[in-house]
Amino acid sequence: MTKDNEMIDLFVIGGGINGAGVARDAAGRGLKVVLCEKDDLAEGTSSRSGKLVHGGLRYLEYYEFRLVREALIEREVLMNAAPHIIWPMRFVLPHSPQDRPAWLVRLGLFLYDHLGGRKKLPGTRTLDLRRDPEGAPLLDQYVKGFEYSDCWVDDARLVVLNALDAHERGAVVLTRSPCISARREGGAWTVQTRSEITGETRSFRARCVVNCAGPWVSDVISRVAGSKSTRNVRLVKGSHVIVPKWWAGANAYLVQNHDRRVIFINPYEGDKALIGTTDIAYQGRAEDAEAEESEIEYLLAAVNRYFKQKLRRDDVLHSFSGVRPLFDDGKGNPSAVTRDYVFDLDDTGGAPLLNIFGGKITTFRELAERGMRRLKEVFPEMGPDWTETAPLPGGEIANADYEAYVNLLRELHPWMPRPLVQHYGRLYGARTKDVVAGAMGMADLGRHFGGQLYEAEARYLVAREWALRPEDILYRRTKHYLHLTEDQRRAFADWFDRADLARAA
Repeated sequence: MTKDNEMIDLFVIGGGINGAGVARDAAGRGLKVVLCEKDDLAEGTSSRSGKLVHGGLRYLEYYEFRLVREALIEREVLMNAAPHIIWPMRFVLPHSPQDRPAWLVRLGLFLYDHLGGRKKLPGTRTLDLRRDPEGAPLLDQYVKGFEYSDCWVDDARLVVLNALDAHERGAVVLTRSPCISARREGGAWTVQTRSEITGETRSFRARCVVNCAGPWVSDVISRVAGSKSTRNVRLVKGSHVIVPKWWAGANAYLVQNHDRRVIFINPYEGDKALIGTTDIAYQGRAEDAEAEESEIEYLLAAVNRYFKQKLRRDDVLHSFSGVRPLFDDGKGNPSAVTRDYVFDLDDTGGAPLLNIFGGKITTFRELAERGMRRLKEVFPEMGPDWTETAPLPGGEIANADYEAYVNLLRELHPWMPRPLVQHYGRLYGARTKDVVAGAMGMADLGRHFGGQLYEAEARYLVAREWALRPEDILYRRTKHYLHLTEDQRRAFADWFDRADLARAA
């Protein structure tokens, strides 16, 4: 445990994907690291994404070839690092002659197949939607389509696993502990945090601060004494809706709307579908973002343009909205704003502040690696790059073969129902053994709250993954909220508030 006013190497502000990735990378290089997050891990943008590890097919239209190539390379790296929370998905793109011409779509898919050195995923194929089963739910007017590969990711768990790996390599992780002040003193930083749970104020001395606050990056700069930056982020809101899944098969769909935006329609949580996203310039507080009725109507209309079964407003089970902190490159169209990231290093007074603008989930590992390279002069003693071949917690699975691993889980726990094995396997991978912790039967998992939620999992998440409130478990570390009734969610919250739970260090 780092003591108050003890000198550390790196203080990271922000517990989203970039902050957790930087903390992990730095801790693995042997640096002494503290990560603070004002809310829960991934509570902001990093749990409100489209939940894809992808190259960004539509970015090819904006000639972002380098960004797409790097993202496609990272796609392969992340599949190997966390095969339990990242897996391949096939996307069906029905062609609409009124929008992009077929030859242009096919050219884009050809580039997508070959830019990133694809090894594991199957390539593009052309579909006859009148005969291929993927065309069955689509309107008869769509006769030609394409199918290509990308990957699904449990975004919030990706953040938590990076924080967990950082912690296991020596980093201190403080959640619900905003940074309340940071100032340069004597060639180093004095940084203070305050726990919203206990009210405790802690003080750290740090050689360097990294600002990974995402939508709040400029707010942090404004509150850091003596700091300024000429760079800024542009806030763009993206909203999603969740509805019951209405088609057979594990494939997703990607449709083009009249405004040339593309909408993803992905299988979600077994029997549901996730639809998104919108791109709207946003001016308010990032934490207040919600899906507006006009956005929900926009998404439903885009889907109904292509499918026989029409979605209605009352089909929407849940909606969420996230504010993406895109680097402000001056583009007028929110969809055209770059998804690339930019570093801004302020080394005034010999105490560096590295501000990180922009970025996306797929490139977080590369961002963290490059960010640490920028700090090589500050930490000449730090270790080399290491994350490209290192699994994330739970990803220690032979040959990154999840299906073989889940079969092994079934053999090790023959008493466990298949859906529960799949639930634990997908969320915790090789760490499932720690979740069930010697259980020999269902009774050993403790109280059953509904769906696949048992007491053993909740206790594990509190003890090991910084879950401090019921919603930390129901909405981010798992998606149990989608499978419990309102009464069951309330009963779980009541139990959580009253139970004697061992908290993570």
